[in-house]
Amino acid sequence: MAIVTTSKKACAVNPLKMSQPIGGAFAFMGLRGSMPLLHGSQGCTSFGLTLFVRHFKEAVPLQTTAMSEVATVLGGYENVEQAILNIHNRTKPEIIGICSTGVTETKGDDVEGFIRLVRQKHPQLEKFPLVYVSTPDFKDAFQDGWEKTVARMVELLVDPVDAAAPRDASRVNVLPGCHLTPGDLDELRTIFEDFGLKPSFLPDLAGSLDGHIPDEFTPTTIGGIGVDEIAAMGQAAWTIAIGAQMRRAAEAMQARTGTPFRLFERLCGLLPNDEFVSFLSEISGKPVPVKYRRQRGQLADAMLDAHFHIGGRKLAIGAEPDLLFDLSSMLHEMGAQVTAAVTTTLSPVLERVKTHEVLIGDLEDLEELAKARDCDLLITHSHGRQAASRLKIPFYRAGFPMFDRLGAGHQTSVGYRGSRGLIFDIANLVIGDREENDQPTPDTWRTTDAGLQVRPPQLH
Repeated sequence: MAIVTTSKKACAVNPLKMSQPIGGAFAFMGLRGSMPLLHGSQGCTSFGLTLFVRHFKEAVPLQTTAMSEVATVLGGYENVEQAILNIHNRTKPEIIGICSTGVTETKGDDVEGFIRLVRQKHPQLEKFPLVYVSTPDFKDAFQDGWEKTVARMVELLVDPVDAAAPRDASRVNVLPGCHLTPGDLDELRTIFEDFGLKPSFLPDLAGSLDGHIPDEFTPTTIGGIGVDEIAAMGQAAWTIAIGAQMRRAAEAMQARTGTPFRLFERLCGLLPNDEFVSFLSEISGKPVPVKYRRQRGQLADAMLDAHFHIGGRKLAIGAEPDLLFDLSSMLHEMGAQVTAAVTTTLSPVLERVKTHEVLIGDLEDLEELAKARDCDLLITHSHGRQAASRLKIPFYRAGFPMFDRLGAGHQTSVGYRGSRGLIFDIANLVIGDREENDQPTPDTWRTTDAGLQVRPPQLH
């Protein structure tokens, strides 16, 4: 059992965590025709928008109530009202998702009350979906903002259903954590459909941020799950939550509709996917397709091939709790030693990370731990690249943001196939580093008897 500790530094020197508001806005981006709205200053929104655009290399919808110093002191009702009206009239969204920020939470704006006043004053907005989530950025982290927002969507947008009502046995609700990419969701969708199931993902980033080019420009999200489909999620036979962060939303779904749920804390590695496909076979009443039996064999072979290179390696990992637990567990099963683990916020899974200590801290803490414990590989998001360079160890990018490489949205680590690809990527990274630093060259040849260096032949 890992000991979970918190850094005692007065400030974050090189931040690892992303804020709650952009975690909440990220969840709203998985809805069709959505416009996320941050209730705060323009700077809060522009910084988050920059992260999203650099990560996905796509146009990302994100608006702000543009709170000034005066509006912050006097209260933000007029800014919220004007922002909602402008967005509703100009961009024609299907839903507006509002997340608070630190400045408006410190002031104590009653945004739920603001929304009631706006609906009373503007009858055209009486039935329009407006979802508000409290996400102050002076506490918690990206994963917490996502968790709260998805749970709030369930509470406000899913129609209540009698627990005894008949259900569609082929329909399945899927609540993915923020550590899953659009590529992961595409892989999961294929797996569900191969079992004859019809999945509804909430949120569905694979529909909105998978990098496709729409036929026509739209200022809102260009895909994802629709509000009407969310309303009907109570008719599904099962809810499958992926990541410990999604327990809250799954419990909210069960309380509102009576739909039972199954939580899978991780889907990277051999045993978690065995449990996953066995469960899908059970609820669908169909045998596991031959293709997945073959993919399982391929993953087992990849683990056998790669453990010579990954086994015994000392790893330093910095990530949100669910991603940290997922990656570290899989690599531990490959024989690696997680000797430095830093995360962003508290989670029940942290105590089960296969290491001695998990520190809630920043990238400076991760770099110091990696150096002190002589780590061979660093895993974190793109802001860790300078630390890896100083430590002179291989660097595998994982998590958000990943702005210095292409294809972040298509990186896949779930299922047998995704796990196999992840193992090969990390093993090849280690092999490449060894070849670069350890392989003999003509300049390093020595005689066997005198120990003298042999000068390589000169070509004229």
